[in-house]
Amino acid sequence: MVTVLIVDDSAFARLSITRQLKADSEIEIIGYAVNGLEALEKVKELKPDVVTLDVEMPRMDGLEALSRIMSENPTPVVMLSSLTDKGTEITVRALEMGAIDFFLKASKATNAGFYGLDNNLNSKIKLAAAIGGARLRMAAQTMDGHAHREKPLRQVSITPRNTVVIGSSTGGPGALYKIIPELPADIPAAVLLVQHMPPGFTKSLANRLNELSNIQVKEAEHGDVLRPGLALLAPGNYHMEVNKHNKIAVTQKPAVRGLRPSVDITMLSASLVYGHSTVGVVLTGMGTDGTEGAASIKAAGGKIAVQDEATSVIYGMPRSVVESGYADKVLPLSKIACEIMEMCLK
Repeated sequence: MVTVLIVDDSAFARLSITRQLKADSEIEIIGYAVNGLEALEKVKELKPDVVTLDVEMPRMDGLEALSRIMSENPTPVVMLSSLTDKGTEITVRALEMGAIDFFLKASKATNAGFYGLDNNLNSKIKLAAAIGGARLRMAAQTMDGHAHREKPLRQVSITPRNTVVIGSSTGGPGALYKIIPELPADIPAAVLLVQHMPPGFTKSLANRLNELSNIQVKEAEHGDVLRPGLALLAPGNYHMEVNKHNKIAVTQKPAVRGLRPSVDITMLSASLVYGHSTVGVVLTGMGTDGTEGAASIKAAGGKIAVQDEATSVIYGMPRSVVESGYADKVLPLSKIACEIMEMCLK
């Protein structure tokens, strides 16, 4: 049984979440809190397996409460998020600070209930509950160590020596915060990022990574040109491919195993264009996305690195690549940026 503490100042939201969770016999709601201060007390007292946490609350908001929870009583947290610009930015910060995942709310209700509530909420809670203490502490990362990085002068648009494709899902934003800021501005490669996220959130994630990194990071747009020192993040609900003209195409081709964007799609297109100069990296996430892409990169003579089990929030995507025999290196998160550079320079 997974025990859950619901934290939200809206009675309607608490009721709506309760209805959804109570439909699952494997989830038990053990308490409610209406602000961040009460949440801290309830987490300490009730020791829930998972906390669902709203952002905008009186007395202490969700981000401050999250920071305190992660430092005082580390507990898996799933954020309640909105699709507003402010909502996506705050959610991205929460993922940076250690929240495991998020689910969506909308600004109004319909006869069907809480309109926009992610129908995967129950599965997100179960996944969060399965994360051990060591992995939770690995995922928890505050903004204290991050400083704004000044970008180098604009580089000349030339064909990159290598193309690095990084794929991730659950726990991926936290992993990307560890990797992308460590890449040097003069990396001799273009970087393509595929993170499973809804529309809107990918733009906020790209903007935040750009603030923290030496290289430039932006949400990909149709026609973007790959160049060294530039990372392009696949927009939510769009596949990202590269063509022989070194340009990006964002498309709404059918989802692959329910996913759009798909890591496999991006890796396959990169391997077809760049062949042995392609480096694939598969990070934390559930499922097998990235395995077929890794196979295509290996067949083209490229290299594959994956995140190890100990530092992965969810060891699904990396495990699939390893068990399929495509991984050249299996590494802790802290060593992946260096390995990317080594693979690009070989």
